[in-house]
Formats: sequence, C-alpha cells, structure tokens
Amino acid sequence: MTLPRHDTFRSIGQVLDADVLPVLCHARKLPLCVNCLGTASYDDGDEAHSFDRIVSLGTRQSPEEAMDLAILRVSRGDIHADWDDTLRFRPRIAVIQDSEYGLVLAGEIRAGIILWRQPVATEAEARRVVTDASRLRGMAFAASGRAEHGSARDLRYRASLLEARLVDAFWRETATDLLRLPQAA
Repeated sequence: MTLPRHDTFRSIGQVLDADVLPVLCHARKLPLCVNCLGTASYDDGDEAHSFDRIVSLGTRQSPEEAMDLAILRVSRGDIHADWDDTLRFRPRIAVIQDSEYGLVLAGEIRAGIILWRQPVATEAEARRVVTDASRLRGMAFAASGRAEHGSARDLRYRASLLEARLVDAFWRETATDLLRLPQAA
C-alpha cells in the first residue's frame, strides 16, 4: 500500500532551512544597540574646542523597537554627552547596530527628527558610497592638517552620512521595509 504524498508535507531539511536557521541567525545578532553620534563642547559654538562623541541610548530586541527608541529620545531632546551639565552635546546621526556591529539603520538628526537614510540596493552602489566617503575623509584629514577644525569636522560628518547607507546585507531588506512604514516618514 502506498500512501499519497501531500503537497503540504515538507522534509525536515526544508523546515530547518526555511524556518529554524533564519530565526537562529537573527537571534544571534540581537540585541540591537542604539547610539547617537554628535559634537560635544564646553564652549558654545567654538569649533576648536569641540570634539566628536558617541552617546549610547540603549538596546532593544527588534529593529522596530530600536527605531522607536531613537525617535523618542531625539524628539524629546534628552540626549546628553555626560553627567556634566556644562558639556553641551549636539546630536547629528542616530545609528542602530546589531551585536556584531553590523549597521541596521542610520539617519541624520535635524530639528528634533531623524531623517533615516535608505540602504544601498547593490554591492556596486555600496562601493561607490565607500569611494565617495573615503574621498571626503581624505579631504577632512587634509583640512585637519591645516588646523581647519570646523571644515574637517563637517567633511567627516558628510562622510558619515554617506556611510549611513552602508546597511549590513543581512539587514537591508528589513531596513527597507521599515522605511516604508508611515512612522518612518
């Protein structure tokens, strides 16, 4: 007697490949770290005495939660570089990274909102972004050598904004889907 094979039956190998392994791979990259890159200074607007600073905003278990945390903290304006009240912090870029330091999503902070950057779509586009960002970093290095601190910082910032599109290949589809949601606009 031969039993009929149903179309809904999947082998254990198919179940592992389609359902189990992606979940395990995803779990290995969690939690997601939310950081803010910016400029800190003790003096108002003095470029010569300001310095770049990374401020941790926290960790979350999903890209949606990490994005919500970044949006909330930036909109409230409660991001501080240190416990020192005299140290002023100007947030410039919000960054979400996985536990392996792969970029999940990043965006420019302007007027209390985050303008999330679209991830690169292809490897060729990623190479162009890396080339352009490297050129800007070279120009920043030259400006720094001429003691043009403000110009050097702005060039590094522009390079970082380009690099914000270099989302890890594992997260590109997720990031693109997140940016299609109404909350991301």
